[in-house]
Amino acid sequence: MRVLLIGANGYIGRFVADRLLADPAVQLTALGRGDDADVRFDLATGSPGALTRFLDAVHPGVVVNCAGATRGGARELTRHNTVAVATVCEALRRSGCGARLVQIGCGSEYGPSQPGSSTAEDAVPRPGGPYGVSKLAATELVLGSGLDAVVLRVFSPVGPGTPAGSPLGRLAEAMRRAMQSGDAELKLGGLGAQRDFVDVRDVARAVHAASLSAAQGVINIGSGRAVRLRDAAGILARVAGYGGALNELDTVPGPHHAAPHMSHATGAPHLRPAIGHPRPDPDHPHAVGSPAAFPYPDGCGTWQQADVRTARDRLGWRPRINLEESLADIWMEAACRI
Repeated sequence: MRVLLIGANGYIGRFVADRLLADPAVQLTALGRGDDADVRFDLATGSPGALTRFLDAVHPGVVVNCAGATRGGARELTRHNTVAVATVCEALRRSGCGARLVQIGCGSEYGPSQPGSSTAEDAVPRPGGPYGVSKLAATELVLGSGLDAVVLRVFSPVGPGTPAGSPLGRLAEAMRRAMQSGDAELKLGGLGAQRDFVDVRDVARAVHAASLSAAQGVINIGSGRAVRLRDAAGILARVAGYGGALNELDTVPGPHHAAPHMSHATGAPHLRPAIGHPRPDPDHPHAVGSPAAFPYPDGCGTWQQADVRTARDRLGWRPRINLEESLADIWMEAACRI
């Protein structure tokens, strides 16, 4: 089976590539914007016609799209998450390859959920921010394309390679700084949110399974269990061997209040930023320029938990890696920076 993987250098894409390369029946071709891609192509600016010609030449049986942006303004997110997917769908419609499309969606497409509930695929999506809107628009394009296609709505991926700007990535960095400076107390904000964390390697297994299946439509990929960020912080402290106190800041910045500031020079914990807040990242092409005022920038409110029965029934997939193992891998990478 020849598979064309788009976005092989991204957080999820790297693990999908590893999983597909481990299958001796798969011939993998990587398409992306980086120099190490087999074929360089920018979905956000390239034409459907050019991509069609490439598809006709390579003739893949499956196209997996892991490309996209998680941060940036609405225009950037739309360009990388929606326009890019429109290009893929149009190219596949024009091509004679007849390839199956596996699109990576996200739990942010659903928006906030009722605490205690599990979100199934038939829930009405109500994204609470531009990222979720851009990804939902991409999903609608795929579902309306008439292609043999499946959208995997991935909830909160974690594990090795977790981006430093993500909530758990920031949590690990804050803990690393506290341990490096010998702080006996770590004050953190934004730990009240509960999210459905799923290991990125389990996500890669789901993509592999979806590539081989005939399933169509939307399929949730998550653990099926919401975990409070405060509890994840406790697990991470145990894994890291951090013996200090973890105290949560009582206040959450409102729309007219600045987020607490962290001293980069000393790593002092007296005013740690809310874990839910993105921090500027000059090395990320889609970095946000300032902390968001809203405490849950993914637009999902205080609670998200996936109903994963469809993945079990239609893909034969279940998550295998528990959160403690995922957090241990996140900590190993953070500890290397000490």
